[in-house]
Amino acid sequence: MPKRLLAIFVLLSSLFVCAQTTSKPKVRAITAFVNITPSGYRAELKKVRDSLAEIQKDYESAGYQVQSVRITTQPFPAYVKGMSRPDALKFLQELDALSIQGNYAFNIGPAMMSDAQDPAMMELLAETLSSTKNLVASAHIANQQGIQWKVIAATSRMLKHVSAHSPNGVGNFNFNATAMLAPYTPFYNGSYHLGSDLNDRSAGGAGVKFAVGLESANVVQEVMQANAGDHAGASAALRRELGRHAQDAETVAQRAAKQVGWEYLGIDPTPAPLKDVSIGAAIESFTRNPLGSSGTLTAAWLITEAVRSLPVKHIGYSGLMLPVLEDGRIAQRWSEGRVTLDALLSYSSVCATGLDTVPLPGDISEEQLTRILGDVAALAVKWNKPLTARLLPAPGKKSGDMTEFDNPFLVNAKIQP
Repeated sequence: MPKRLLAIFVLLSSLFVCAQTTSKPKVRAITAFVNITPSGYRAELKKVRDSLAEIQKDYESAGYQVQSVRITTQPFPAYVKGMSRPDALKFLQELDALSIQGNYAFNIGPAMMSDAQDPAMMELLAETLSSTKNLVASAHIANQQGIQWKVIAATSRMLKHVSAHSPNGVGNFNFNATAMLAPYTPFYNGSYHLGSDLNDRSAGGAGVKFAVGLESANVVQEVMQANAGDHAGASAALRRELGRHAQDAETVAQRAAKQVGWEYLGIDPTPAPLKDVSIGAAIESFTRNPLGSSGTLTAAWLITEAVRSLPVKHIGYSGLMLPVLEDGRIAQRWSEGRVTLDALLSYSSVCATGLDTVPLPGDISEEQLTRILGDVAALAVKWNKPLTARLLPAPGKKSGDMTEFDNPFLVNAKIQP
């Protein structure tokens, strides 16, 4: 081969290799959506868990690390209907024990989806989250009909109860107030489905659907660091690298769907972070300034636009999350006062963050919580976009104190006013 052609070949090869350098993301969640009944729930859940194990093996065989497998049921008020409060609580506690034994995360759906529903279900949920470890749930503070103020008021009361009755208030980590969120997101805690969407064969076969969520903040960090300050270059590289990984993950899901006989709904390519795998650090790599500085919103928009362009079947948020206590760098900037509630809400105008794992003073009032939740709901309704709020009042703590949440997924941080 002539030297000139050889040089061109080497150059093209090196460019191809450079385009394939980002490391493989983890699979944060493989989430199955299923209907259960009070009479046959044990057998139903076992079948679903067994099939989830098969899908997990498929991903692990393809070189992925799977963080969790998850099950989301129809809204729990449907299957505790007619039970007394003590019996309903006991039943939900049994579901919690089963999920711990089976090593799967378990979402019992929203307690309220509109102001027309019974707020007593929020009271039951308050007792449930205060006495269980694994169950997660939600409430819809805004939908296509607008802001649901009665749901917001019930949510504020519930947050105060759980803060006072769970260890260090950590039970609220398992709850999301959600706004304008469609069914079938694989990411917790807002994950839900409507029950009627599923075939009556609720365990196995066509009665179960599933979706996949990725933990790909590492990919974003590598791309942003390599393209610091270069908006066009970062955008192109994000679309290429996130798209490549999402397509690979979707191929595994499509193959697994045929194997277990479930319907594959899609993939949520939101680049979820976790502690040291930090989306906050990724943004700082690009802006070359601390999170919260000018340019942060632009970087959030850039990442979100890339995520939404990916050539896969989308489900869920398909945006960007900035969870304060689940991301080590964001927790640091929160403690420094560089990231605030208002800043997070401003970033939410261009991405899907909302207010996630936000530490609050333990003596925060129901009225203050209602105002915060109302802001999230108003922004979601205005822009017709999914937002969530996971608020964590820390009992006995005040502004300036460090949180002491004992949870492997949380980074403790300083409470701000």
